[in-house]
This record gives sequence, structure tokens and C-alpha cells, in this order.
Amino acid sequence: MTRLPLRLGLVLTLVTLAGLGLLISDIAVTKAMQSSLLSWVDHDLMDETRKLTRPDRPPPPPPPPPPNGFHPPTRFFLWIRDVDGNTVRLDNHAALVDGSQVSPALPNPPATTPVTVGSEGGAPVKWRIVTGFDQRGSVTVAAPLNNDQETVTRLIVLQISVGLVVLGLLGAAAFLVIRRSLRPLREVEHTAAAIAAGDLNRRVPLRGNRTEVDKLAQALNVMLARIHEGITVTEASEASARQSEAKMRRFVADAGHELRTPLTSIRGFAELHRQGALTDTETLMDRIGRESERMSVLVEDLLTLAKLDAQRPLDRNSVDLLEVAGDVVHSARASAPHRVIDLDVAAVEETFEVLGDRARLHQVLANLVGNATTHTPPEATVTVRLTSTKDHVRIAIADDGPGLSLEDLDKVFERFYRGEKSRTRAAGGTGLGLSIVKSLVEAHGGTVRVESAPGAGAAFTVDLPRC
Repeated sequence: MTRLPLRLGLVLTLVTLAGLGLLISDIAVTKAMQSSLLSWVDHDLMDETRKLTRPDRPPPPPPPPPPNGFHPPTRFFLWIRDVDGNTVRLDNHAALVDGSQVSPALPNPPATTPVTVGSEGGAPVKWRIVTGFDQRGSVTVAAPLNNDQETVTRLIVLQISVGLVVLGLLGAAAFLVIRRSLRPLREVEHTAAAIAAGDLNRRVPLRGNRTEVDKLAQALNVMLARIHEGITVTEASEASARQSEAKMRRFVADAGHELRTPLTSIRGFAELHRQGALTDTETLMDRIGRESERMSVLVEDLLTLAKLDAQRPLDRNSVDLLEVAGDVVHSARASAPHRVIDLDVAAVEETFEVLGDRARLHQVLANLVGNATTHTPPEATVTVRLTSTKDHVRIAIADDGPGLSLEDLDKVFERFYRGEKSRTRAAGGTGLGLSIVKSLVEAHGGTVRVESAPGAGAAFTVDLPRC
């Protein structure tokens, strides 16, 4: 079954209810009018009956003969009889239908209170009749109801006409008012259609009038905003997952490539030794040892990154970064005695304590200092500078080497990335050192950044929260 549109359904419901109300009202008014008219007729009948049955009533004179058969109009049918039932007087000039005289059908026994009767011969005229008695006989008085019936009929026609006009005007007014009131619902419908078409930023305009429809629009906007936010988060998560998957594939491919190189070298040296091509066993074992050491460093770095990616908890203790920096600088000087590696402290009396894993923080500084000494010429100076603020401890590792290119700045923290100056493996790096630095610093709730320009050196800055 096809349902009517809401607007048309509301209009029809309103008009139907109004029509029922008017019908009930018209019936009540019609019944009241009929009752009132009958009361008036009954009052007149009883009044005439009382007058004609008074004890001092003189005998009624016979009516004069009508001239030329003309019957003068009178309101009542009058029939006076003596005690023997003989007619004393009969007046019947009240009811003429198309020139034909009709008489009321007399009830048997006579009614002493007004009753409604029909006409003799089945004429379509109703009468109201009553009979009064006294010691001289009886008086029957009747009045036709055709005028009253015509009045009621005209009232019914008038009520129907007025009711139809009122219902028509009410329906038109209701249609306009409901159409105006439901306009926000059409806007909701259009908004829903636009969102279904892909416009997720579409919202229902609010009118600010605190109506139920406006509250519905406001609630719908909140729901749409949450749905949009959920979709955005889902899309971002999917994009992040795809990006992570791509990075993981690249990481696995790079790791396999990096591991394959020393393994290939070891396998090649072993094959040459087996074939007797290399007779210097000491040199052979030295080369195999260096490749094994390089592979061990790579595997260790991979394990470190895997642990950081798994977000395993770090040891949290109070660590003095000045002490850690001193150890790193001392070790770097021992490894490269020809290099100038300075430790600069803003104020000796300051404290540089943070909450973290001492071994991992040592690894961060060692990687940064090692990166600076590895990728700068021997005459370049490396400076480790410690400063502190109210909330953070800052460590800056700066050098006055050749600096980084713009491409290197964007990718320097990526895994297995080597800058233009260190594309080969001759420098001994795995391309994971700075990635480990970034992951470890972020695991401690800190940040790391790099500033550089070609020919102006590079400066890596680490900010860690204080204890």
C-alpha cells in the first residue's frame, strides 16, 4: 500500500478531524434547534388548550362561513367535542399542501401531552397535537410542523455550505502552514541526499528558533559531524596502515639487501678458500671477521628498531645527561684522537637530569657524535653542547663540516637512508643510526631535529623532558 506524503497526510488528517468536529457541532445545533422549535410549539399548544378548557370558558360560537370558499389562515387545528363526542366546532385552516387540505392523524387514545403525529392520507406533513378535557367535553389542538421542518432544513443546508467553505479554507491554510513548517525537513532530506552522493561536509542549516525541527536538525548535524569524523579517522588509519605496510616492505627489502651483502662476501671468501684461490688464511679470516662484525651491528640495529616499534617499555630512572655526554665525548676522543670534539656546558652548576634509560640515551648521543665524526672531514670540529630550560634539557651536536643538502634534510631520519656523501658502505654505516636516534628520543617523550645548509655544517638538537 502506497503511503501518502507527510504533508498531504497531515492536511487530510487535520481536515478530517475538523470535519468531524463540525459534523458533531452541526448535529448538536440541529438537535437543539429542533428541540427549541418543538418547545415553542408545545408551549403554544398547551397555552391554547388551557384557555379553551377553563371553567369560565363561554361556549364557542360557530365559525362564520368563509366567503367564496376562502379559508383564512390560522396557526392551529382546533376540534371541540361535547361529553358525548359530538363535534361542537372544527377549524382546520392551518395546513394546506398544494391547495389540498390535510388533517392530523388523531392518536387513540387522545394524548394529554404534546406528541408528534402524521397526517391523514399519508400527506408529508407532521403535526404536534394535544387534547385537553373538562366537564363539558374535550378540546384537541394541533399545529403543523412543516414550517419548523423547513427551518431545520434551511439550517442544515446552511451548516453544510458553511462547513464546506470552512473546511476548504482550513485545508488551504493548513497546507501552507504545514508546508512552511516542514521546510526544514526538506532541507534535511536534501542534505541527506547530498551526503549520500559523497558531500560529507554538507550540514543542515539551523534557523535558531528552538523548534522541534530545529532541534532535530541540530542533533542531525552533531551525528553527521561524528560520522564524518569517524570516516576521516578510518580513512586516515587506512592510509597510515597502507603507508606503514609500504614502509615495512621497503624496510624488509632494505634489510635483506643489507644483510645479503656481508653474507655474500663471507660466502665468497669461503668459496675462494675452498678452491684454494686464497692462501693467506689470516687475511681471509680478518675479512670474514669484519663482514661478520658489520652484519652483527646491522642485526643489532634491526633488533633495536623492532623493539622500539613494538613499544616495549624502557627502564625509567633518573639519568644525568652531563655525565652521559661526558662518557660519549671521552669515548669518541679515544676512538678518534686526531679529531677535535668539545663538550660545552651552559652552566656547570645547572642540573641536566632526565627520566629515562641510561643505556639508550648513551646510544642516542653516541650515534649522533659518531655520525658527525664519520661524515665530516678530519679537520672539522664536533661540539656537544648542553643547555636547560624549566621543562627540558637540550643537547646539541654540531659540526662545521660540509653540511647536508635539502634532500638529505628531508630524509636523514629515514631507515637505511645514506646521504650523498655516504652512499657507499665504505664509511661502515648501516643507515639505521639516525632512525634509532629518532625512535629512542620519541620513546623518551622528546624531540629531535636537524638544521643544516650546504657548506655551513649540521646541528642535531635533542630536547628531553626534565624529571
